[in-house]
Amino acid sequence: MSAETRTYEVRTYGCQMNVHDSERIAGLLEDAGYAPVNPDETADIVVFNTCAVRENADNKLYGNLGHLAPVKKNRPGMQIAVGGCLAQKDQGDIVKKAPWVDVVFGTHNIGSLPALLERSRHNKSAEVELLESLEVFPSTLPTKRDSTYAGWVSISVGCNNTCTFCIVPALRGKEKDRRPGEVLAEVEALVAEGVLEVTLLGQNVNSYGVEFGDRFAFGKLLRACGSIEGLERVRFTSPHPKDFTDDVIAAMAETPNVCPQLHMPLQSGSDAVLKAMKRSYRSDKYLGIIEKVRAAMPHAAITTDIIVGFPGETEEDFQETLRVVREARFSAAFTFQYSIRPGTPAATMPDQVPKAVVQDRYNRLIAELEQIMWDENKSQVGQTVEVLVAVGEGRKDSETGRMSGRARDGRLVHFTAREGVRPGDIIETVVTYAAPHHLNADGEILSHRKTRAGDAWEAGKAVKTKGTMLGLPSVGVPAPLPQVNACG
Repeated sequence: MSAETRTYEVRTYGCQMNVHDSERIAGLLEDAGYAPVNPDETADIVVFNTCAVRENADNKLYGNLGHLAPVKKNRPGMQIAVGGCLAQKDQGDIVKKAPWVDVVFGTHNIGSLPALLERSRHNKSAEVELLESLEVFPSTLPTKRDSTYAGWVSISVGCNNTCTFCIVPALRGKEKDRRPGEVLAEVEALVAEGVLEVTLLGQNVNSYGVEFGDRFAFGKLLRACGSIEGLERVRFTSPHPKDFTDDVIAAMAETPNVCPQLHMPLQSGSDAVLKAMKRSYRSDKYLGIIEKVRAAMPHAAITTDIIVGFPGETEEDFQETLRVVREARFSAAFTFQYSIRPGTPAATMPDQVPKAVVQDRYNRLIAELEQIMWDENKSQVGQTVEVLVAVGEGRKDSETGRMSGRARDGRLVHFTAREGVRPGDIIETVVTYAAPHHLNADGEILSHRKTRAGDAWEAGKAVKTKGTMLGLPSVGVPAPLPQVNACG
């Protein structure tokens, strides 16, 4: 690295879409000549990729910006940029509240960041640029991926739903679908770099195809992923129950590299609350989908999102959520206490539930889930699991002499470390102990397969892919997906 090379750091908040956007941001900055900062140093450019969904997102951002103000004052040439959903929402207010910020960019113009940074340096003034609609699909941008063995692949951006608690459609716009060929080209490019696992990303993956008029496009895409040689695991997140079709379940069950895992947000088990949320399905339909998934894949792990304390939620409504939780038997859940998000319809609804009541219900939900998750994980004891070895999954691995990774169904497995096993490799081992949130395998490793992803990790090589330069969806019917032989 030359003495003049400027360094960068990207700080990410929020969902998987933001994590993937941050990979794009890093790729753009490195293409523009910047280098990642060393962990113990202060970067010349700090980029905040923000979330507007989480509680106190504004306070967290402005608090962190406040901490950087004196650092920047004492570091000539340092720049601060703010992007993501909160930037799209607050726009020019960010510079008013934090005038030491140099660049504000939105969810629709990530690709403008290097030019905005340069313009801000030249003009010695803040640059604020936010677009109201997507001009370039993010996948046309270069990407610096954190992992050598797993990668995110966007199949769509935006959302056409109108859930009353969610501000995402206002910030990311209407759904835009990529053409199947573009998605598969990006997956193939990742596999060529040694990546073994991809996660297909969208705000609502199973409405994929809405733009080009094929309601079965997502199932076809899953099957097409099954024909990519070297791709060992396919996951996706998140589907919406209202759009879930039987052909997707069949594609999951019949495509060997599609993992037996389903993350499907429930949000509430009360039909009255679901109606107020504008979720467009009811608890019976939700449970019916799970029943079909388990009939096709008996050992599938099903995870979910649940919100407690939505406006108007009664104790009876909450009991309905507990009922669905008991019937669904989730292996994991992301749980949230409802809090007002300005700009959403729910923010002005009557009958906001008192904080103390929300907290009590949340505690009871967690207790119920913990027991169910523990029981579900106990059923794994004695089972042989295939683990894709990861890095950074087990915070106590160095103390316990273990390594960690994910089983095919997404469960976290801590296993006895063995010399020569690297992140990105595949091992088989037997589960010896279960906790609510993880499994231990403290016996011998039954098999160990070295992979190209493990080679890349050992060589210190991050996966970097050029943009798949195929742009936004165009008008007309897309070319058909390749024919795939289904196997049972």
